[in-house]
Amino acid sequence: MASNDVTRPKPRAQSPKPDIVRCWWCGDDPLYVRYHDEEWGRRQRDDRRLFEKVCLEGFQAGLSWLTILRKRENFRRAFHDFDFDRVATFTARDVQRLLKDERIIRHRGKIESTINNAQRARELRDEFGSLSAYFWRWQPAPGARRRRITRDVLKTMATTAESTALSKDMRKRGWTFVGPTTIYAFMQAVGLVNDHVEECEIGRRLRRNR
Repeated sequence: MASNDVTRPKPRAQSPKPDIVRCWWCGDDPLYVRYHDEEWGRRQRDDRRLFEKVCLEGFQAGLSWLTILRKRENFRRAFHDFDFDRVATFTARDVQRLLKDERIIRHRGKIESTINNAQRARELRDEFGSLSAYFWRWQPAPGARRRRITRDVLKTMATTAESTALSKDMRKRGWTFVGPTTIYAFMQAVGLVNDHVEECEIGRRLRRNR
């Protein structure tokens, strides 16, 4: 048989290296470890990804982030890859469609919140030029941060003054499912703060690059 007739198996994605020190919370689930290594705490300035993250943090309320992470591609399909211009035009018919979609979290309030927040996102873009320009205004000053981030320190930081202020401003603008705890998780995820613990090697690399 000619070599070009051979069906070759696709190479499998390599699992993250297990021999480095990481934050404790990602455990050993390969999907969670990749999220920790490649996304969490890295500076995000893409408007669509920022909108996605704030919406998915809202969907997470009462659930684990790993549950959301496993369904993220389904959410992206359901919400047009979080194109907020398109999501803002969703109607009651779309809500009913999404409530029947078993691949996502079928919570009416959170679905309706995503549509509402897409409309609010367009308003923010019109006012500030981009979601990125708005959100990055809320980055804490370096002196306001703890010098050493440890597991015990993070247990005391479910909210911060900055996440509380940002949450208040967003709610005043009509956003929903954006409480201070949700917003702090968002800030951690998109790199507004670097909350990798001190011994985490990924966090050290990010701190060196800031």
